[in-house]
Amino acid sequence: MESMTVDKTALIVGGTGLVGGHCLRLLVQQPAYARVVALLRRPAPIEDPRLSQRIVDFEQLDGADFAGVTDVFCALGTTIAKAGSEEAFHQIDYRYPITVARLAEKAGVKQLILVSSVGADPRSTSFYLRVKGELEQELSAASFASVHVLRPSLLLGERGEVRRGEAIGVAAAQTLRFTMKGGLRRYRPIDARTVAGAMVAAALQGSPGRHVYHFDDMETLAKGIGVVQA
Repeated sequence: MESMTVDKTALIVGGTGLVGGHCLRLLVQQPAYARVVALLRRPAPIEDPRLSQRIVDFEQLDGADFAGVTDVFCALGTTIAKAGSEEAFHQIDYRYPITVARLAEKAGVKQLILVSSVGADPRSTSFYLRVKGELEQELSAASFASVHVLRPSLLLGERGEVRRGEAIGVAAAQTLRFTMKGGLRRYRPIDARTVAGAMVAAALQGSPGRHVYHFDDMETLAKGIGVVQA
């Protein structure tokens, strides 16, 4: 893992979501980051002298300042049901992250850390998984020194809103989680804070190249910075 005294700047998008909220809180606790910038639709309930919150319109990101940023964390994401349509979902889960990545790449950002989904595949018959796969595919050609893609299954944690269908899915998956062995382990539900911890840990390691993380990988990474008990 890189030295914890490295003078780095993190920028996060999606910092008020389930995973992003945890990630933002973890970032401001890391001595490796001298500055944390959060591009948000609404203020986050976090105060720290190193944190700069910038309220933005994600339709107008071209003027966003990425100067001096070393690591970009993208935790943007929704569901088709919450977005209201496939078109709106595509906008949030594909267009916005691509815009962020292109601006970061242009500014010389070294690392991109992205939350995707288990099963992401540009050839999937599932619209949701196809969009996630297309996003990963597009970003694989970017010039970042490191790209870290996290692929969680159903996320556990306290949400600001109740998603009935997802809650049913989580309950069922929780019941069956210990029968998910071998290749099925990656489909186990995972705590959002574990995913956030894995995002931060992956960035601190700074391994060059493209990396994809599933359930066991994320648990191991999060344990490395004390988010999950070893």
